[in-house]
Amino acid sequence: MKISVIVPTLNEEKVLRGTLNRLKKSMDLDLIVVDGGSQDETVAIAKEYTRKVFVTPPGRARQMNEGARHAEGEILLFLHADSTIATGGIGKIVPAITSLHAVGGAFQLAFDSRNILMRIVAGLANFRSRFTRIPYGDQGIFITRALFQKLEGFPDLPILEDVAFATRMKKEGRIAILRDKITTSSRRWKKEGIFYTTLRNRLFMIGYQLGVSPRRLASCYRNIR
Repeated sequence: MKISVIVPTLNEEKVLRGTLNRLKKSMDLDLIVVDGGSQDETVAIAKEYTRKVFVTPPGRARQMNEGARHAEGEILLFLHADSTIATGGIGKIVPAITSLHAVGGAFQLAFDSRNILMRIVAGLANFRSRFTRIPYGDQGIFITRALFQKLEGFPDLPILEDVAFATRMKKEGRIAILRDKITTSSRRWKKEGIFYTTLRNRLFMIGYQLGVSPRRLASCYRNIR
């Protein structure tokens, strides 16, 4: 089964080359980059690695859905531009679908930081995803293309589109949380503060679970950044 890797980008010139380099070395992948209107060299860098580079209005859900439209693989993997999957990790996706009979899944989260607090944040995130079977986008969500089409893609939300999508995906069957790690950048936590960022994210998640509109949450997010 072929895997299509879809990478949404927006001004990611500092990290994109490392991510795409790692993907090129892993296995034969259908690599797709969908940019949301970068003002830096992101698009030029992407074109060094794949002919499938597309530009859409900004919005991660919109970008990922556009990438899926051009995918050739039977499995879709949605990967953030600042995330890299451990060696051999992508090779575990097909067995998860075929042997474990999962409809999709994700990886265990790690951060590119030795800070003990960041390790705790990752540990709590992994405990949550293994317990709820609802992964977040920075864990590298993968899904069969057939089910993605059935679900009509990611909902066009300004925030938490990954949680909304994974919740719908869980209702369709088994979600595999692989033991292989995906390492994502801790830049946002470093910039905004570990305690503040963690608390804000948790409050937003509670608000979403209580029925607060993602659009209202996005408005609050913009106002408090």
